[in-house]
Amino acid sequence: MQASSPSQAWLALWQLVVAEILIGSVGVFVHESGQDPITAVFYRCLFGAVFLLAWGIARGHLQGVWRDRVFLRGAVISGVLLVLNWVALFAGMARSSIGVATMVYHCFPFVMLILAALVLKERTRPADWGWTVLAFVGVAASADPMQVLAGSSGYLLGIGLTLLAALLCGASLLMSRQIGRERPFALVTVQCLVGVLMLAGFSDAGALHLGGHWVWLIGLGIIHSGIVYVLFYSSYRHLPVATIAVIAFVYPLVALLLDYVVYGHRLSPIQLAGLGLIVVGTLGVNLKWSLPVGRKLSPVSEQ
Repeated sequence: MQASSPSQAWLALWQLVVAEILIGSVGVFVHESGQDPITAVFYRCLFGAVFLLAWGIARGHLQGVWRDRVFLRGAVISGVLLVLNWVALFAGMARSSIGVATMVYHCFPFVMLILAALVLKERTRPADWGWTVLAFVGVAASADPMQVLAGSSGYLLGIGLTLLAALLCGASLLMSRQIGRERPFALVTVQCLVGVLMLAGFSDAGALHLGGHWVWLIGLGIIHSGIVYVLFYSSYRHLPVATIAVIAFVYPLVALLLDYVVYGHRLSPIQLAGLGLIVVGTLGVNLKWSLPVGRKLSPVSEQ
């Protein structure tokens, strides 16, 4: 692969930052739309698919896609997982809060790591398991143990749905990684189309009346399933993995900030500590840090 020029890398960096800022607002768009999770995801997929089809046809990203049966089969299966993940995440946000759900949801890279080891038999550095345990401790802390112990059934259900979303996201991304290396844009287009077909019969017909909710639903599709993915896939190939891993934390930070500014939700000290552990654990895995202890363990070569 040809190395990117400094100007390309700089532009890609800013594209990625903008994409992470935009995706950080997804919870606000869902909440302000006033729709149930299934209806919100349906319109996210619908308007996202329209945008991606138009962009893909104009840029030639979809040529030959419909004849590649192996690709389409994988895209459909991963699309089902992705759409169910969105439904579970939005339902989790509604029952807990945007900020808490976003933090808990960010255990999905570690779910992906575990699934890769168990299902695909990928070799993993011993240190990565240590960082994964640390991050899951952070997830437990960020879920607000005091509310969990208080036994609020709605809140517990929200956390459970968010963890389910992380599991589905990890599985979808793992499959997407296998089939979408060469055609990532086509992959997400097919996934959005899958969502439209899956949820068309389950979305709330009451949303069809005129109202301000359409601004949020159209934005949810065009911005969060359209523009964001164009920016993601335009920037990824010009940036090292370490940079992508660090910039990825813009998403939860923006979500937490908006949850506080717009809805007045603030984190407790233990939740902030949990966020810190998630950050450290994620960076440890992505940047291949060694653990402070156990340095005598020999590293396992990457696949």
